Amino acid sequence: MKASLQDGTHPRPQMIRADWAVLDGPWRFAHDDDGRGLRDRWYDQAGGAPFDREIQVPFPPESSASGIYDNGFHAVVWYRRAVTERDLGVVPGLLSLIHFGAVDHAARVWFDGVPVGEHVGGQTPFTVDVTHLLDGDADRAHLLVVRAEDDPHDPAQPRGKQDWELEPHGIWYHRTTGIWQTVWAESVPPQHVVDLAWTTDPAGAGVRAELTLSARPVEPVFVTIELSIGDEVLAAVTTRVDGPRAAVDIALPALANGQDRARLLWSPEHPALVDARVVVRADGAVLDEVDSYLGLRTAAVGRGRFLLNSRPYYVRSVLEQGYWPDTHLAAPSAGALRREVELIKELGFNAVRLHQKVEDPRFLFWADRLGLLVWGETAAAYEFSARAVELLTREWLEIVRRDRSHPS
Repeated sequence: MKASLQDGTHPRPQMIRADWAVLDGPWRFAHDDDGRGLRDRWYDQAGGAPFDREIQVPFPPESSASGIYDNGFHAVVWYRRAVTERDLGVVPGLLSLIHFGAVDHAARVWFDGVPVGEHVGGQTPFTVDVTHLLDGDADRAHLLVVRAEDDPHDPAQPRGKQDWELEPHGIWYHRTTGIWQTVWAESVPPQHVVDLAWTTDPAGAGVRAELTLSARPVEPVFVTIELSIGDEVLAAVTTRVDGPRAAVDIALPALANGQDRARLLWSPEHPALVDARVVVRADGAVLDEVDSYLGLRTAAVGRGRFLLNSRPYYVRSVLEQGYWPDTHLAAPSAGALRREVELIKELGFNAVRLHQKVEDPRFLFWADRLGLLVWGETAAAYEFSARAVELLTREWLEIVRRDRSHPS
């Protein structure tokens, strides 16, 4: 499938594989105001208590769409869901990963009572591997448990427009605690691409692909990258890769023709996307296949002007808070993210400033595809301290890593 022509539902639009499944929907839920969940081992409890409420993931418990609709101060919340290998879309011989789009703010994850991962940062994704805990029984129920901690009174924690008071005041909004972006499962080969980034150089008529493999190859692997726009193949290269990371330079002869270059360049008025197919092979056998896309464009500042593709570009931008009445930080649906981009363009804007929030990657996909420049920000903390700097810097690096290849 060409990644540029996807329907906008894939949670990671610039790195798509065939085998994935969404785990959103009803989960069991519990507040943990007295902090006893770890002590009482809620992560391996198979009974109904204390998960006596149902929440609709990925909507935060403060929102009405979640079914919880509790705006009180709850620093710790727990989620639990029974999943089968069928739910996870398990493919024999492949690894089974569970991805979390965003959990505010610190998360710990267990699978059948076994800790499988933890993460700090309320706006960035993380992944856990549960392969070693599966037994091949497609219908056996396994227990997936998530503990999220989000201290509403910690001023060093990046929170953006989330209010620290019980009810929103001034320019602030309701808090968002816990899971607020899609939870999804993916089946991947043991040797697979874990990160893929694109850097374009229209003037030099080339593209650089930077990829990271899941492990250093025991024997060299060969990576083939094909770039195309529509039905036209722009380039195809195969490179031997000996280590866990590789940078592949790809010449695009079509860019060298200055009279023809404009049709390939990305801009809000002409959002041309280049599809990329990445295949990893060893001994002639395919190890991994990934579909991605990129946009050929440059962005710079010169003589007091913003330059897009080396030409002055007048930016008409709108401030985007990214909050919805019924779902708060979370988008109501994948379709709502598309409609948001469409509405901004219909109102005559060619750019958007995402204010004090890192938006769902599917919003960036529609900005790429429909043509909308994005000013990206992260959520600020309310104090300046060593801890605030550490938390923000760590999360900002993850944000840049996640979004650095979006042409928008």
